[in-house]
Amino acid sequence: PAFKNVIVNGMVMAEDGKKMSKRLRNYTAPDELMEKFGADALRLFLINSGLVRAEELRFSDDGVKDMVRRALLPWYNAFKFFETYAEVDKWSYHEHAKIGDNILDKWLLSKLESLIKQVNHEMEHYRLYNVVPQLFEFIDHLTNWYIRLNRRRFWEGELTEDKAAAYSALYKTLLTVSELMAPFSPFLSETIYQRLKKFDDNTAEQSVHLRSYPETSGDIIDQTLEDAVQRMQEIILLGRQKRNQEKIKVKTPLSSLTIIHAEKDVLDQIQKLENYIKIELNVKNINYSDQEDEFISLYAKPNSPVLGKRLGKAFGQYRMKIQDLPSETLKSVEKGESISIDSETFSSTEILVFREAKEGVNAVSNRFITINLDCNLNDDLISEGLAREVVNRIQKTRKELNFNVDDRINVNYNGSTRIKDALLEHSQYVASETLSHQIVFQEDLVSVHKFDIDGENLTIELEVAN
Repeated sequence: PAFKNVIVNGMVMAEDGKKMSKRLRNYTAPDELMEKFGADALRLFLINSGLVRAEELRFSDDGVKDMVRRALLPWYNAFKFFETYAEVDKWSYHEHAKIGDNILDKWLLSKLESLIKQVNHEMEHYRLYNVVPQLFEFIDHLTNWYIRLNRRRFWEGELTEDKAAAYSALYKTLLTVSELMAPFSPFLSETIYQRLKKFDDNTAEQSVHLRSYPETSGDIIDQTLEDAVQRMQEIILLGRQKRNQEKIKVKTPLSSLTIIHAEKDVLDQIQKLENYIKIELNVKNINYSDQEDEFISLYAKPNSPVLGKRLGKAFGQYRMKIQDLPSETLKSVEKGESISIDSETFSSTEILVFREAKEGVNAVSNRFITINLDCNLNDDLISEGLAREVVNRIQKTRKELNFNVDDRINVNYNGSTRIKDALLEHSQYVASETLSHQIVFQEDLVSVHKFDIDGENLTIELEVAN
């Protein structure tokens, strides 16, 4: 053959669909875009567009800006989080590298290996348009799940073994992401790599672009763990949804959560992540139930993009039959089994199974899991919620006053009776969360730091402790 692969790019048009014209000035000059958003953002936008699939692109400045918001800024913030705390603890990969037993460390490294495998597969087949979305998704998992769920580990006072393991997992991830992103965002990849080098004396390569591209053996990929964390994420999202429906803030603790799924193996995997669910949804106790039929009904929809193409004109006929499938059949589909309808066989990927709460049941559900959240509040739960709100205001004030993350402080406060009672009852918790040596009530306190917390007034004054 004349060639083994051919890539055809689409045409770049102005945002209004017309040809780009110097006379009409219906586009922003590339040098202006790069000055404002960076060359990496422009590059990512083009690679992530339909251009690389030979489709026409209506070029928009907002699309370039979106690359900064969705990928570059979160990625840099993840690095900055690591750099800030690693410098405080004087952590180095050469001295303190450690593989720990933390389940989210294992999940992160498994997700990283899966990403390497997927990226290499897509690049070998010249499908660049499938690479960048996977990198975006991983950066979202890194920032909005791993770092957020593990912040407390980095806040510990001493460099414990668990803390060293957290640094090690995050360092390896940031280094590998810089290598993976190097062809797509060469400048930020190089910047982060150069600043990561100070944490590893043995990093010989002068540039990330001189390192070998990551490859994987697949040995540490744990698909069961990745599925379990996905279920945990779904549970947390459902819990937040339920709290929003009931107008209860996340800072107000709730007494119990019941997680419901017909498969006990799924519940056993989720139970390993119980502590993270408790913290994220702020619940005291978690219960598990495999009696799914008591809470929800199953229903199905056809995977239209797949079946529409395969069945053609017969799709409408089979759509109705799929929607009428009984629960027992749908349970088989969920287990990955194929089923037959008339003369056609359908795989588990061709039929989408959904859950919905039964009437009279205070549960919420999606395709993957069901939860029942007890939203009844008592005085103790409300008081603890107020204490958490006070912690939030102290932390914001610390940031406003430009205190260092490891500064110990003294807190003087004044406020309503309920605020005072909450702080007296939960003073130890507030002190540990805000690095406070003392929290003192002061009747005649005058401060610019005044807050209204659900109708309860609070005034605080902070100073660095000697």
